[in-house]
Amino acid sequence: MQDNMRGSLWMVAAMAGFAVEDALIKQASAGLPVGEIMAVFGFGGWLGFLLLTWHRGQRALTPDILRPTLLMRAATEIFGRLFFTLSLAYSTLAATSSILQATPLAVTLGAALFFGEKVGARRWATILVGFFGVLLILRPLPSSFDPTSLLALLGMLGFAGRDLATRAAPPRLSHLQLGVYGFVVLIPTGLALMLWEGGAVLPSPAQTGWLMATILVGIGAYYALTSAMRLGAVSMVAPFRYSRLLFALILAVVLFGERPDMLTLVGAAVIVLSGLILLRDGRRSAPA
Repeated sequence: MQDNMRGSLWMVAAMAGFAVEDALIKQASAGLPVGEIMAVFGFGGWLGFLLLTWHRGQRALTPDILRPTLLMRAATEIFGRLFFTLSLAYSTLAATSSILQATPLAVTLGAALFFGEKVGARRWATILVGFFGVLLILRPLPSSFDPTSLLALLGMLGFAGRDLATRAAPPRLSHLQLGVYGFVVLIPTGLALMLWEGGAVLPSPAQTGWLMATILVGIGAYYALTSAMRLGAVSMVAPFRYSRLLFALILAVVLFGERPDMLTLVGAAVIVLSGLILLRDGRRSAPA
């Protein structure tokens, strides 16, 4: 139970960091190619985690890197980060973050199928209510459907796969080592996308500052997420992903002048309430 609580707190910290990271990436994408942002972000995160790994006396390269779970983690990291970054660049921060809130449903389903974690009917119903809150925000009707929302949907599926692969990674691998592997795969992905976009652009001093801040915040948030997924039960900590929406809505209004309507605010409230109910039910059903 103590691990579940610690994992939940790590998840909230990670979601706050990722919301800030998303806002910084969106700010930088106003004048820089998405591939360049990914490559710089990947290099900075890789270098930061590499130095931390060496500082702890750990090996950056181990034979475990070729294990199927680590290869799957790398593939889903690339898939999720690529499409989510594209969504940040071409869609609104509020809409992108809202679609991401479907991740706990996918993660919990995967935990039940692959890890044998028990998820009762009441908790499934609560998760579905939370997903209904996401639908209130998205309003997926032909008259209001935004094709760019598919980018965020693909990113969400990639992140769900990454989280499940993190859970299945060999326990002997540290959070820092997983961070090294997670960031390094973004470098070639970003470079390939940058070439497809037409090449690099020399960033201005302000854009350089956005990128550096993105790296620092991203490293902290990534570490917190890895800690959350490896400490507590997936079905227990995953619902706290919903807190990212609250942070993102605040940043969307303050930094980008987005004005979420009443349905968006109601949907956000439903999502947060569902997360709190899941926490309460998880505490009652968790073994001593």
